[in-house]
Amino acid sequence: MTTPRGFRDRSDDSLLTLVGEIPELIRNLVIAEVDAAKAWLSRTAKDGGWGALWAFAALFVLFWSVPVLGTFVIAGLSSWWPVWLSALVVFFAMLLIAAVLAWLGILRFKKIGERQNPVQSIALDVKEVRDEL
Repeated sequence: MTTPRGFRDRSDDSLLTLVGEIPELIRNLVIAEVDAAKAWLSRTAKDGGWGALWAFAALFVLFWSVPVLGTFVIAGLSSWWPVWLSALVVFFAMLLIAAVLAWLGILRFKKIGERQNPVQSIALDVKEVRDEL
């Protein structure tokens, strides 16, 4: 007989039948935990890669901001108001872009810490089993 959710009613099974199924249940649990660990590692690696990419993009933009600052100094010394003003605007725009890219990278790295580690899940399972005994 099955329940509405599709689970088998095990109340009539003998003790030996239930004990005999323990190795299969443990095997299924171990496989599920390994699959969960693989999924966690995959998501963590993806977020770490994206975070590193955004950080690299921020450093790339910041690297090219240095010549803009040099342009600002050269143009400012030449006393041409529109030239140095435009160079200053470009410089601060590049800094703003670098800040946004760095912020995106930090947000991606923070996602790594928000997920539950599979080792923590296994420790919680072991604790629950010990509390039941």
